[in-house]
Amino acid sequence: MIRYDLRGRRALVTGGASGIGLATVRMLAEAGARVAVNHLPGDARAETALVELRAAGHDVLAAPGNVGDAVAGPRMVEQALAGLGGLDFLVNNAGTPGTTSLIPPTALELLTEELWQAVLQVNLLGVFRCAKAAAPALKEAGGAVVNVASIAGIDSPGSSMAYGATKAGVISLTKNLARGLAPDVRVNAIAPGAVDSPWMVEWTEERRQASASKALLKRRCQPEDLAEVILFLLAGARMVTGQTLVVDGGLTLEAR
Repeated sequence: MIRYDLRGRRALVTGGASGIGLATVRMLAEAGARVAVNHLPGDARAETALVELRAAGHDVLAAPGNVGDAVAGPRMVEQALAGLGGLDFLVNNAGTPGTTSLIPPTALELLTEELWQAVLQVNLLGVFRCAKAAAPALKEAGGAVVNVASIAGIDSPGSSMAYGATKAGVISLTKNLARGLAPDVRVNAIAPGAVDSPWMVEWTEERRQASASKALLKRRCQPEDLAEVILFLLAGARMVTGQTLVVDGGLTLEAR
């Protein structure tokens, strides 16, 4: 893995208490960055993660707040920026499936207004809100943004068509944020495939094994696999913006 020297850099990672977010926080901190870890208020996982990160000597601070809330989301960003003293990197990782079980495309009756609102507010509007709130600081620093989309936003059904629609929206939003924040800020996205991380959708062992066997690389992604690519798009890739990089071990290629 490429090693970056990020001493003096400041980062905010939404949904940073577990999974891809926590792996990204850890890699940024190990590279020397000071990192604000966003999490839902009252999330016990965040407290545990922060204690462990600080014990390892990393410079991290808590940034509680719900990115799916039109007031709390931007306020969280403002408070994180105040604590960090500016911002070089923003990782819009927070997301929700809005359901604990897979909803096939044929089950339209299960796609309630409540589900749509839940995934739209967090997965799509939350990304925009955080990017908008952070934009002045990112422009001042000549920073970078990485949004976490999904193969569900490209050609996979995902947990539901509502979830897939929001992730397709993130891919489109990434392109337009790249246009809107250029030339000062680069904006890219990753589209993970099947990931072994804490998630609210219940996977059967059969489905878990199938997602690994169908991938060209014959395994599921680990959070660190995604974090490594996020770090590259933040700290390297100086001529890359507006792009979405699929990180799925060839799962979608084999599915075709």
